[in-house]
Amino acid sequence: MRAKYACDPQTARGRLFYEEESAHRSCFQRDRDRIIHCSAFRRLKHKTQVFVEHEGDFYRTRLTHSIEVAQVARTIAGALGLNTDLTEAVALAHDLGHTPFGHTGEDALDLLMQPYGGFDHNAQTLRIVTTLERHYADFDGLNLTWDTLEGIAKHNGPVTGDIPYALSEYNAKHDLELHTHASAEAQVAALSDDVAYNNHDLHDGLRAGLFSEADIQDLPIVGPAYAEVDKIYPDLDPYRRRHEALRRVFGVMVTDVLTESRSRLQQSNCTDAQEIRELGRPVIAFSNPLWGELKEIRKFLFSNMYRAPSVMEQRRRVTIALNDLFPAYMADPSLLPDRWQGQSLAHADRTVLARLVVDYIAGMTDRFALQQHALLTGTNVLAEDGPVRLPAY
Repeated sequence: MRAKYACDPQTARGRLFYEEESAHRSCFQRDRDRIIHCSAFRRLKHKTQVFVEHEGDFYRTRLTHSIEVAQVARTIAGALGLNTDLTEAVALAHDLGHTPFGHTGEDALDLLMQPYGGFDHNAQTLRIVTTLERHYADFDGLNLTWDTLEGIAKHNGPVTGDIPYALSEYNAKHDLELHTHASAEAQVAALSDDVAYNNHDLHDGLRAGLFSEADIQDLPIVGPAYAEVDKIYPDLDPYRRRHEALRRVFGVMVTDVLTESRSRLQQSNCTDAQEIRELGRPVIAFSNPLWGELKEIRKFLFSNMYRAPSVMEQRRRVTIALNDLFPAYMADPSLLPDRWQGQSLAHADRTVLARLVVDYIAGMTDRFALQQHALLTGTNVLAEDGPVRLPAY
C-alpha cells in the first residue's frame, strides 16, 4: 500500500517537452527505462568505483555499484510505502556524471575547470540527462519528469550557495526548486548509496588484500557481525564466513534506516510529497548511534583503502593522464571527434570550448581515457615501473 506522502505518477509534474503518456508504463517507469538504455549508463561498466577498471573483474565498477544502490533503494522504498519506480530511477541515474577514474578524475577536472566554472559530477549527471544524450528526434537529453530530475539534482539535500553551471543553466528554464529537500523517494536513493558503498568497499578492500578480517574485527557493526557468524558457524570456510558477516552488516544498515525513517515520517505528519519537500529536514536517515558507527567504518576505509599507497599511486598516474588530455584538446579542438565539434571550435569562446572538452573527457571510460592519452602523448601512465614512452610504429 502506497503511503500518502509518496510521489504519485498520476500527479507528477510532467516533462519539459510534452509527450503522450505510455499506454503500458507509468511516467516514472518510463524514466527508469530511458536511464537504463542511455549511453552514459552503459559506460558506467568501465568506470572506476575505487579501483581503476582494468585491475580486476571482481571489483565494483560504477555500473555494478549503481545496480546495487537501486536494489537497496527499491527494498527500502517498498517497505516505507514509497514509489519504488521513482526511487529506482533516481538511484540508477545518480552516478551518470562520474568521470573516468572516479573521484580522482572529478578532482582533476574540477581543478582544470576552475577558470571556467569548475566541475561537479552531480551537476554533470543532470547535464547528461537533459542535454548530452542525443537520441530522440524532438529534444536533447532524455526528457525525464520533473520529479526524477529533482531527485537527481537534490538527492543529497537542498542545493544552495554557488550552484554549478551545469545545474543552474537547466534550472533557469525548468525550476527544480533547489532550495527545498527532494522527495522521500530521492532521499531513499541517497541513503541507499551509503548503504551500498559502506558494504561493498569492505568487501573489495578485503579481496584486494588492502586489509584483513583481523584488521576489521574491532570495527563497530562489522565485529559483532563476524562474532555472530562464528557463533552459528564455528568452522565455516573463510570466503563464506566473509560473505555471511558482510551481509549481516548490510542488514543492520537497512534495518536502521527503516526504523529511523518510519519514526521521522510519522512525526512529520506530512500528507503529501510536497510537504515532505518543504519540511525543512530529511525524513530518510540513519539513527544518530548508527551514523556514528558508520563514521568509524568510513575513517578506517579512508586510511586503509581510499588512501592506501597502491591506490594513491594509481590516483597519481591517472591524474597525469587527465592533466595531459584537457590542455591538449583545448589547444587543438580538431582532436575532438567530428560529432563533438559542430561549430568551428578554433575560434570559440574559451569557456564554451572548455565546457565542451570537459563534457567529452568526463564521458570517457577509464579504458578509453587511457587509450586516448597513449594516442596523444605516446606514453603509458600505468606502466609497472611508472609512466613510460611507448615505442613508435
